[in-house]
Amino acid sequence: MAKKKSVNDSKVIMTEMVLPNDTNTLNNLMGGRLMHWMDICAAIAAQKHSNRTVVTASVDNISFGKPIPLGSVVTFESHVTRAFNSSMEIYIKATPEKIPFGKKPEASNFAFFTFVAVDQGGHPIEVPEVIPGTDEEKELFAGALRRRQLRLVLAKRMKASDATELKAYLGLP
Repeated sequence: MAKKKSVNDSKVIMTEMVLPNDTNTLNNLMGGRLMHWMDICAAIAAQKHSNRTVVTASVDNISFGKPIPLGSVVTFESHVTRAFNSSMEIYIKATPEKIPFGKKPEASNFAFFTFVAVDQGGHPIEVPEVIPGTDEEKELFAGALRRRQLRLVLAKRMKASDATELKAYLGLP
């Protein structure tokens, strides 16, 4: 495996403003636009970690907690939680804010994205390990293997009986 990097090395903060072209008929941010912005922010984190071109491999459960109204400023924060051979799991959260109203921002959307680093020919390439620092980073790092195994089982790329970390977490034999 390539050299190790801290979670901080991959941190990205990105900001977008919700304009009329970004909204649905209720004047709230369209889910597809939210996913687009999250994908970009997460891809940048994966590129910073791997120093490579990356491609989106999967997206886990984007939560649509609260509608994000027209005129909101949305801040996206992402970072790599863990790296596996050529893939990286990225945690991302979106926090909308209505600046003119002085309302305290509150995170409304969360997701885990998986990216694969590729070489010039589009073939997967090894990425650095992740070194978590804070308690939150360590918790996300520990859970990443379970989430990976669940993704692989659901995609039928791993037998459920081989998902040892996931089985132990669920208390299954």
